[in-house]
Amino acid sequence: MFKEAGLVERYGSGIKRISRALKSEGFPLPIFENFQSGFRVTVFVKRKTLETGSEKDSEKILEIIKKNPAITAKELGNIIGISSRAVEKQIARLKKSGHLRRTGGRKTGHWEVL
Repeated sequence: MFKEAGLVERYGSGIKRISRALKSEGFPLPIFENFQSGFRVTVFVKRKTLETGSEKDSEKILEIIKKNPAITAKELGNIIGISSRAVEKQIARLKKSGHLRRTGGRKTGHWEVL
């Protein structure tokens, strides 16, 4: 019906293109099912929650700060492999949750892991 209406880009190529695109991104192949009343595609995606990555980064930040209380956000970011802005967000969360405290001034102070 879509072919006759001129709404199909290339007849019969969609399933192959979808499968190739998902496979190239590392996703499992979809399941294509025909039914009497229609067609269904089930696509599986990998989920990575931000909390998981954030929690791991927070743990790393605390461990590094224990060893070097005078470390900067930029230095932490270089060690962990995230931006200094991401480190600052993690530090703010750690301070808010009571895991971390800053003592002294911005330039002369140090971190305390609680």
